[in-house]
Amino acid sequence: MNLVVDSGNSFSKVGLFENDAIIDRFQFKKLTLNDIEQIFFQRKITNSIFSNVGEPNNKVLKFLRQNSNLVNFNSKLKIPFTNKYSSVETLGNDRVGLVSQASKLYSNKNILIIDIGTSITYDFLNEKNEYLGGSISPGLSMRFKALNNQTHNLPLAEKVKIDSFIGSSTNSSIISGVINGTLGEINYISNLYKNKFKKIMIILTGGDSKFLFNHIKNGILADSNFLLSGLNLLLELNKKR
Repeated sequence: MNLVVDSGNSFSKVGLFENDAIIDRFQFKKLTLNDIEQIFFQRKITNSIFSNVGEPNNKVLKFLRQNSNLVNFNSKLKIPFTNKYSSVETLGNDRVGLVSQASKLYSNKNILIIDIGTSITYDFLNEKNEYLGGSISPGLSMRFKALNNQTHNLPLAEKVKIDSFIGSSTNSSIISGVINGTLGEINYISNLYKNKFKKIMIILTGGDSKFLFNHIKNGILADSNFLLSGLNLLLELNKKR
């Protein structure tokens, strides 16, 4: 059995896989060693992979290294696509996992993966299975916090669905600006890729993808396990035989 950890900015997700099939999934606000130990004690886990976007959880990594065949993210990692990124060493583990899964599911197609979470990442894989890169911008929560932190009088607003793009109060003006500004960015960047590459698939994933989905043109909402499955694919490609 494979144990896959996606340690993101807001949550940590853990998936258990038998070959390609996910059989269980857990989510933690802050992943601890005790959480991983409890999962291990209940299952027979042979292989593991740990993806993180911030500081590594050394206690969990040490446990995985001692109790399973841990696949490391490094320059020797086998990937299912050709990486044309100029700074490979700075490419996030999560982005590698997303592109890997897209390469598996949508071969020979131009694909733009938009991951809408704490930050928004745009990753482009062309029909030759070449990863060219993309862009990164602030997510919804980061935009709300920036307006509150970087000004004297603006309150900290939260995302809610709005009936009008015209804000009738300071709070609703912030919400309108953040949500419509984000949608404008996503649709504009998507159009840049559509105009350059014509036939293209747009895959939406991440914690806020469902919230914005209905207002993004021609986007396909990915399975909620899209990233975990991509990380499991990397595990399968790199585990000891």
